[in-house]
Amino acid sequence: MIDCTLTITPVTWDDPDAVRLREAQRTELDARYGSDDHEPGAVPTAETVAVFLLARDAGGTAVGCGGLRLLGPGSGEIKRMYVEPAARGTGVAAALLRALEDHARRLGIPRLLLETGAWQPDAIRFYQREGYEPIEAYGPYRGEPLSRCFARDL
Repeated sequence: MIDCTLTITPVTWDDPDAVRLREAQRTELDARYGSDDHEPGAVPTAETVAVFLLARDAGGTAVGCGGLRLLGPGSGEIKRMYVEPAARGTGVAAALLRALEDHARRLGIPRLLLETGAWQPDAIRFYQREGYEPIEAYGPYRGEPLSRCFARDL
């Protein structure tokens, strides 16, 4: 269930809460996959992410984030989707994903792609439940044994 008091707003890449949540995501992924670089391809930056969103709870605390990177004509990529563990299962992730999809539509992007890891079954289940279909690995994820790629036509 989505909390009616949740607010989702665009922020700059270097917003302190955005940085904090991305660092928390990295710490969690390092614990699952090891601290070696576990992301093939170009790391998202302020220059490559068209929009970065924060979800805040009723008290104004940032509890989740997600970004949208443009890939080329007709497609974009969901990047840095993360919800703090205490807020998982409350609808934050679904609200963030819908907001990112709305931004993609406004930018004229009809198809969204994303990559998650094989050792993140919770994320895989979430994306499939939200209408994302498994696809062949794309771009830098080709040949990466731990990458699981998904797409959804908007």
